[in-house]
Amino acid sequence: MARRTWHMFTLITIFTILSHAGDVFSSTAAPWYENLPAVTMDYKVHIDAGKEDCYYQFVQPGATFYASYQVLKGGDGMCGFAVRHPNGQIVHPYEWRQSAEYADQTSSGGYYAVCIDNQFSRFAGKLVNLYLSVIRYDMWEKYAKEVEELDMNIKNFTNSIQFVERNINDILQYQYHSRARESRDYNLLVDNNSYVLRWSLVQILAIAATGTLQVYFLRKLFEVKDNSSKTRI
Repeated sequence: MARRTWHMFTLITIFTILSHAGDVFSSTAAPWYENLPAVTMDYKVHIDAGKEDCYYQFVQPGATFYASYQVLKGGDGMCGFAVRHPNGQIVHPYEWRQSAEYADQTSSGGYYAVCIDNQFSRFAGKLVNLYLSVIRYDMWEKYAKEVEELDMNIKNFTNSIQFVERNINDILQYQYHSRARESRDYNLLVDNNSYVLRWSLVQILAIAATGTLQVYFLRKLFEVKDNSSKTRI
């Protein structure tokens, strides 16, 4: 009887552990940032010549989605950029440009596809700065309702927080563009420096070779050859 009770206790314990594990697994199946009020991501990606890379970003319904890119280095400094809506519609068609951006102020939710296309460049890879942000302004209303349940009137405070949050988002986007321009200018300076050094070295070698040839032919011009044959008297 004691053994049967012990077996029943063991089965109940195992079932409890498995049920908790299933709850944890189901909760971690969703994106970790799903309940955050704002998410911003800044990437530097390398796109090989003749290739296309797509990146997927989950956006909650009602959230604001923003995506932009800027080519920092490589080839003609331009590549294609397109954004696909979660319903499959191309909301930002392909354009071969140095930079572009897309914003959806009130998203219906789902996974957006952001694609960077370098298929027109057959020989040069591109270094691209990609910026993505998802902002849920409705989260502030949720926080306001939670505080109102504590009999606190913070309507003006909430409006101020929302105003500050919007300004912070604008500042982050401006800083992203500034960093992207700075990176592009730095890479351009490095490329120009390498170009000048390389061609300077080639010109120095050409001048040295030309001077050596001139001295050689000048000495040949004034060289006197001994007449080995003696004149007979």
